[in-house]
Amino acid sequence: MSVRITALSAPEETSAGRRLGWLASDPDGHPVGSASLQLFTKEGQRHLAELDVQVHPAERGRRVGSLLLAAAVAAAREDGRRAVISRAQSDSPGAGFLLASGFRAVLALTYARLPLADVDLPALTAITENPHAGYRLAAWEGMVPGELADTFVASRRAMDDMPVGTVDYGTVVWDLDRVRAAASVIAARGDVLHTVAAVDRSDGSIAGFTELVVPGSGTGDAQHYGTAVLPQHRGRGLARWMKAASIVQARERHPRLGGLLTDTADNNPYMRRVNDELGYLPTHTAHEYQLDL
Repeated sequence: MSVRITALSAPEETSAGRRLGWLASDPDGHPVGSASLQLFTKEGQRHLAELDVQVHPAERGRRVGSLLLAAAVAAAREDGRRAVISRAQSDSPGAGFLLASGFRAVLALTYARLPLADVDLPALTAITENPHAGYRLAAWEGMVPGELADTFVASRRAMDDMPVGTVDYGTVVWDLDRVRAAASVIAARGDVLHTVAAVDRSDGSIAGFTELVVPGSGTGDAQHYGTAVLPQHRGRGLARWMKAASIVQARERHPRLGGLLTDTADNNPYMRRVNDELGYLPTHTAHEYQLDL
């Protein structure tokens, strides 16, 4: 089958970077696959691109994916990128395609879901009400309140040593503009960003945080975006405390929600243990794959 690859018009640059796209069509002009390439533009990640390739199941094995991949890799090289990453569920056709195309598995991830109808709300509430000496919980929706903004930006470095296997993620540099942009993107699509933070009572600084994005409809599943504690505050149960509070708030404020989704690197046993203790049930595994250019 003859396949035509058409480059799609690129939208304006966002806070995350620039996105390129390609459409694969058969001789009759019917779409049979697509690819998108995110070119990160923030300081510390300008070497990196993220790829997503989708091919109609009936068209697999006909070089559609290979042609889309070739177009995306060529664009990444032309833009001076040194690595392309992509994610696929373990043992899926996508995983096999990436490995056969020269990608290597660099990070294993376990996905899990907490069914909200089954949570033990009194037990979770008890966890949130259990005092942690020297700390208090704070929570907000959307953009961080002004009085906590600077210390929240500083707390984002808690993600710097997050286990990422051998993925060449580079360094994500956070400032107030990036925090605002991330919150604005979520709000613009109609979703709600919930954040719970542990605050150090001694100086009012944020010691850690957990973020949850809830669909604007208040139905379906919400997605955890990140949970992290600054190194000097670890080992005190703050992650479990904050995440339990996030679950309780989601259950109370969004009674029609079905569940909460999370994914955790397999080489992060601490966070996996927190999820297990709070009732999250593994659903599947996936890998991050990387192609060095």
